[in-house]
Amino acid sequence: MKYDVEIIRSKRKTLSLQVNAQGKVIARAPLNMKLSEIERFVNEKSAWLDKHIAAAEQRQSTAGEYEPFTREDIEELARKALEIIPERVAYYAPLVGVRYGRITVRNQLTRWGSCSGRGNLNFNCLLMLTPAEVIDSVVVHELCHIKEMNHSKRCYAEVLRVYPDYYKWDKWLKENGRILMARMRASLNTEN
Repeated sequence: MKYDVEIIRSKRKTLSLQVNAQGKVIARAPLNMKLSEIERFVNEKSAWLDKHIAAAEQRQSTAGEYEPFTREDIEELARKALEIIPERVAYYAPLVGVRYGRITVRNQLTRWGSCSGRGNLNFNCLLMLTPAEVIDSVVVHELCHIKEMNHSKRCYAEVLRVYPDYYKWDKWLKENGRILMARMRASLNTEN
């Protein structure tokens, strides 16, 4: 295999690939999937992997160009997020038509939010540095994953039903969020 791949097996039904912030390839596979199937999938996705590995390496090389957050900055962002995000989740959950579990705020390097299979929600504290509409778009997106644990047309149809301006604010986050993530990466690099 062309890549050094960390394989994580679990009780999942599908195979997925991820390139983490350090450029490492992670394959998440069902428990009984053959290694040859995983290798074939990885090889088929080589163009996608090359693109994302190069982007991770680029982000790492430019992380020092951005002013890092201080520990106090991150703690303040997390405190503020714990005040604001649960209110937004409580507002939107009935509109989506779901119940949710625990809400956690983290200082993440690659994700703005995530939803577990049990309906627990995680959000990045950096959302506090984005417009309120971005926060709402991420909240709705994650709540919709409680209904649809994928990025299918049905999932996005549900997101747009509740939050019609989703794509506008998702675009804002894609264009501007990378700088916030670079600053977070820089702050973690200064701690080491």
